[in-house]
Order: sequence, then C-alpha cells, then structure tokens
Amino acid sequence: MKILKNSLNCELNIRTEMDFPIKGMEFIDINPLIIQKDILKKINDAFVKELKNKKIDFIVAPEARGFLFGGMIANSLGVGLLPVRKKGKLPPSTVEAQFLYEKEYGKDVLELPKLLDGNYKDKRFYLIDDVYATGNTLNSAKKAITDLGGIVVGIGAVVNIAELNDNKELFSLIDINEK
Repeated sequence: MKILKNSLNCELNIRTEMDFPIKGMEFIDINPLIIQKDILKKINDAFVKELKNKKIDFIVAPEARGFLFGGMIANSLGVGLLPVRKKGKLPPSTVEAQFLYEKEYGKDVLELPKLLDGNYKDKRFYLIDDVYATGNTLNSAKKAITDLGGIVVGIGAVVNIAELNDNKELFSLIDINEK
C-alpha cells in the first residue's frame, strides 16, 4: 500500500487482508486507527473543521463503519444522523427509498429511512464513509437523495483509494493506492 496523503499527521496503522471478503479483494482495515482515542479525535476534528461552515441538516452514513464516523461528526456539528441501512434492516414502514449499488465484489441494496417530517426536499445532506473505493455506495446514496429533492453538499471519507476513482470533490484525510 502506498500512502499518497496523510492529513492526520500520524503513523498510519492500517491493516490489509488479502482475499477478504472474497478471493481477489484486499480489505482495508482502519480499526487500528480508530482504537487510538487521539487519532479518532483527530478524524472527528478534521471533519468538523471541514464542515463547520457548510449548512448541513443531516450527516448520511452507510452501514456499518460509516455509522462510526457519521454519529460522532453529526453530534459535534449539532445536526441529525441519517443511517443508511442494508435491505431488510429497517421495518418496511420506515423505508423512504431503496437503491441498488455495485460494490467491488458484488451488488447490494441499501435503504434510506423516512425523515420525521417525511420530506427530503430542500434539506441539505453530507455523505460520509470510512473508505471510498469506486464510490458506488456514496454516489448511489447521493442519487437517491437528490431524486427525493434533497441537496447533497458534499461527500467525504476517512480513506480514499485514489487509484479506483477520480472524484476531485471528495474530502478525504488519507489517500492511498493499493499497489
């Protein structure tokens, strides 16, 4: 793994696991970073600094590792958290929209929950996840939100695998290439 950018200014204790979750894939494990309380705080502080002057109503975080960052950042900013769940994890009456997306190793379906007032129109959303590879997860969520009339003000990830995408608008703290 080649480090292209490290905005955290720390030793990057990132593990990789070959052939997980399927043969041929390289899983990037950021758990060694987030178990260090000072690094977890740096991650939160960096996103809060980036987002504090943006008008945001909700942080959108896909299951499951996105929840870790989305929750703490939403709390720090004083905005709501919109957890995007895998199909079947929300009761049917609470699902606003479903969308299919393609991962590096297969397809999956995610669900957006209903908002309390039932309306995504004109609300402002910031999408965040742990690792941004091809971008299909967050880009699919972005499309679903904009289809509902919401405004996506940005996308961010802790780690960006730069060789797998060319998203110049992505805010990331760490950029890597796998090779």
